[in-house]
This record gives sequence, structure tokens and C-alpha cells, in this order.
Amino acid sequence: MGEWEPDGLRAALGAACAAVLCLAVALVRMRRRWQAAVGERGWLLERERESASQAAVAAERDRIARELHDIVSHNVSLMVVQAGAAREVLATMPDEAVTALRAVEDAGRGAMTDLRHLLGLLAPSQSGEDTDEDAPADAVPDLSPQPGLDRLGQLVDRVSFAGLPVEVRVSGEPRPLPQGIDVTAYRIVQEALTNALRHGDGGKAEVTVRYADHALRVEVLNTGPSVLTGAPPARTTRGHREGTGRGLLGLRERVAVYGGDLDARRRLGGGYRVRARIPLDPS
Repeated sequence: MGEWEPDGLRAALGAACAAVLCLAVALVRMRRRWQAAVGERGWLLERERESASQAAVAAERDRIARELHDIVSHNVSLMVVQAGAAREVLATMPDEAVTALRAVEDAGRGAMTDLRHLLGLLAPSQSGEDTDEDAPADAVPDLSPQPGLDRLGQLVDRVSFAGLPVEVRVSGEPRPLPQGIDVTAYRIVQEALTNALRHGDGGKAEVTVRYADHALRVEVLNTGPSVLTGAPPARTTRGHREGTGRGLLGLRERVAVYGGDLDARRRLGGGYRVRARIPLDPS
């Protein structure tokens, strides 16, 4: 019996060593698989970060394009209308022509101010200030926020002076709005009035802002020839007729960000209607 004890011990040790070796090999393989999985996951995360970064850049470009369109389209439209009015009355009513030319100057200055503010936010100076090359060295930079419904009166005055009478109705209890919604509501009215001024036929426009319990409703109506009479709309472009212009598309995207909806279409009774609903309840 004693002669078999060393052989049994050696066999047990051999089996233990084999088990340890097998376990070590298994651990090495598991570690390699884990490292491969970690490497692949890191690669996937990097791709996701790149995709998210590209999506953010694209979204920011779209936002900048919408802002530039809103600023340039509105102010240039006012300048074109006022310059045309000045040309018509230059010989017969010089005072009226001077007034129209001053409106052109004001619209140009307003456009430059808005563009300078937007470009200052995109590419600030080294000091972090929005500087004006023509302003005095000690002037305080104008970093006022983007326009909201509090500037609706100024917008209506400019459009009315350009030749499109505008009536404004506000219902409900006005209250402070989130900045993004406030800017969006202003841009809706601005784009609708700009289109009405550019493509209208000397009619008028109505702006309605309704503060409901859970939503903000904005509607802009302008008069024009009735589609039932068969009269062709005056100076109407294909983009405006079908509501596929860049401005309206940008407005739909703005409103959709807040879970709202926007409808723009020609009215059977004549003219055009832009209607938007923006929820105010937090999602």
C-alpha cells in the first residue's frame, strides 16, 4: 500500500497542474476576448461620437441658415419696397421719396446690426466682446437678445410703413415665454408679413396672438384675390404659392422642435394664411 502512495500523489499533482494550466489558458483567452470586445466597443463609441458631432454641426448650420434667412429676407424686402416707392415719387413728391429712402437706410442699418450680432455670437473677438469697427473704442457692445413678441409693435410699424396695413389682436393673458418659443413666434409673424408684403397686391394683414392655457397660437392672414374667381394671384412665386420656400420650411422646423405644428396655405376667400400652435407645457 505504501508503494502506491508516491504514485498517487504524483498523479494528483499532475492532475492539479493540468487543471491550473487549462484554467490559465482559459483565462488568457477570456482576457483576449475581453480586450477585443473593449476595443470594438471603444471604436463603436468613437463612431457614435463622430456621428453625434456631425449631426450637431449640421443642426447648427441649419439654425444659422434660418437666422440669416430671417434677417436678410425681411430687411432686404423692406428695402426693395421702399426703394421702389422712392423711385416712383422722386420727381413729383421729393419729401415722400426722402422718407422712403430713410426707411431704406433704417432697414439696412437694422440688417447690419442683426448680422453683426449673429456673427459676433458665432465668431467672438479674442476679448469675447461683440465689437463694432465703426463704434467708439469705449462703446458698450450691443449683445441684446434675439427679438421676441415684445418687439412685435416695431415689426408691425415697419411693415405698415412699407405699405402693408397690419392689424394686431392679442387674446388671453400675455405672460413670459421661453426664449426659444418667443423668438419662434416672432419669426413666424415676421416671415408671414414679409411674404405678404413681397407677394401681396396692396391688401392688408391681420396678426393674432392667442395665449391659451397650454399652448401659444399665432395666426397671420393677408387679403388677396379669391381662388374661386379664377383671378391669378399677383406677383406670386411658385415657392410661395405652394408653401415650399426656405422660410416656411425653416419655420416648420422651428415649431417642430417644441412639439408644435405649422400650417401655411392659400385661403379660398383670397389671400394667404399662416397658422402655428406651439405647446407651452413642459414635455
